[in-house]
Amino acid sequence: EKLSSMKDMDWNDFLQRVCSLLDSNEKNTGAARSKLNLLYYLCTLAVHKEVASRLLSSQLFPLLIQQLRAAANWDIRAKVARLIGLLALHTSELGEDVPVSEAIILLTELIRENFRNSKLKQCLLPALGELLYLIASKEEKREHPRECWVVPLAAYTVLMRCLREGVRLFHC
Repeated sequence: EKLSSMKDMDWNDFLQRVCSLLDSNEKNTGAARSKLNLLYYLCTLAVHKEVASRLLSSQLFPLLIQQLRAAANWDIRAKVARLIGLLALHTSELGEDVPVSEAIILLTELIRENFRNSKLKQCLLPALGELLYLIASKEEKREHPRECWVVPLAAYTVLMRCLREGVRLFHC
């Protein structure tokens, strides 16, 4: 509630602090633990529609994509993917300038590169699915033209491959 009612200047200060903590390049265990704790906190905030919308359309989202791409720690990557999925699930607005296509492309690549690692797929697939659903729902409501967010064919291919494999696992 407090975040929802923040004035723009306070909100920007809050975002600046969050982004600087996430963008920290320290490699020690304490820094990784701090990042994880911050990501846990952001996941709890992301369930509020207003906050999710503000976070998704802020400078935080491109930073999350960067962390998903570059973080050496897979626990951090998994939590970033969870946060992206929660933001996509709970947002009520999606601006044309939000780099959703970039996130979809990266998630698709990470799933493809780690296809045999079912634990990683379980972390990455929900975020991919939520982003695809978000785009589809916005296009269905005709809020944005179809060309706004490009979804590569590879994303659908990877998703279908994962679904087929999942069905095979349940038959065993």
